[in-house]
Amino acid sequence: MGMKLKLVALGGFFMINVSIFSQKIEHFKSFRDIDSERYFRFNYDNDYFAATDENYTQGYNLELVMPSLKKNPINSLFFKTKESNLKYGLAVEHIGFTPNDYASPEIQYGDRPFAAAIMLKTFIMATNTEEKFRLTQSYSFGIIGPGAFGKEMQVGIHKATGNKIPQGWKHQIKNDVVINYSVDYEQQLAIIKNMFSLQAQTGVEIGTLFTNASFGFNATLGIINTPFLTSEKRNGFRVYAYAETVGNVIGYDATLQGGLFNRKSVYTISSNDIERFTATFNYGFVVQTKTLYFEYARSAITREFESGSSAKYGGIKIGFTY
Repeated sequence: MGMKLKLVALGGFFMINVSIFSQKIEHFKSFRDIDSERYFRFNYDNDYFAATDENYTQGYNLELVMPSLKKNPINSLFFKTKESNLKYGLAVEHIGFTPNDYASPEIQYGDRPFAAAIMLKTFIMATNTEEKFRLTQSYSFGIIGPGAFGKEMQVGIHKATGNKIPQGWKHQIKNDVVINYSVDYEQQLAIIKNMFSLQAQTGVEIGTLFTNASFGFNATLGIINTPFLTSEKRNGFRVYAYAETVGNVIGYDATLQGGLFNRKSVYTISSNDIERFTATFNYGFVVQTKTLYFEYARSAITREFESGSSAKYGGIKIGFTY
């Protein structure tokens, strides 16, 4: 496939598939690859890293990859790609959101509502080293609302750290089901001496939590040992920086608009006030050995609703192979 044809295919994929999961914790990207079919990784985000405590306040993801997960019956629902290296995984993910004045017991009209969601995710990652692409699919099942224990987690953390106690969780988004399917595509466009690489990315997800679309680019610089090389051409040590810019088209956001089925939330953001176009910028650095993975990440996103503001947060990711 020529370079022009690849770009046309990417553009067409984006135009056709106008829904991608705008999840906060993204662990599928090539710049987060771990060169093993067996690993565990802990992903943690918190706006504390950006010296704030609003919007996307925190999230964590416990990610397990191992060959035996190929037997997961849900994998039969994924479509398969030929001549690809496959990795199978499971993850538990939790995300939480708060308004700026989280210590007030009153509803913060004009700001985002309190919301939390927890999900079990099953996924498959297919990397084609000949065509230099990665295709990732996942299903997520869970709950948004008090059942996701966002209040208990944030209150516990604030008590332990001596911060102001959140008082507004009684107004949080009500319980509703989370069911999502996602597919993400990433294509390497250029690589220079295994020290710099450039990728284009797009994807689609449809479900009850987020329904969005995105298209963007990411680049890495350093000792990258790109996952689009065969394993025998890679070594165990990597240290590099990355940057990613993404444009988003917003369809539905249950953390702002309430659950898709349960419409009894006491406070939500009106559909007319949702910003339908947002932009996200992510950057960070990664250090890897054959057995260990460490990453520090920072992110910024433009405002997500009319009366809201832009937001910043950061995170760390720690993993190991076994």
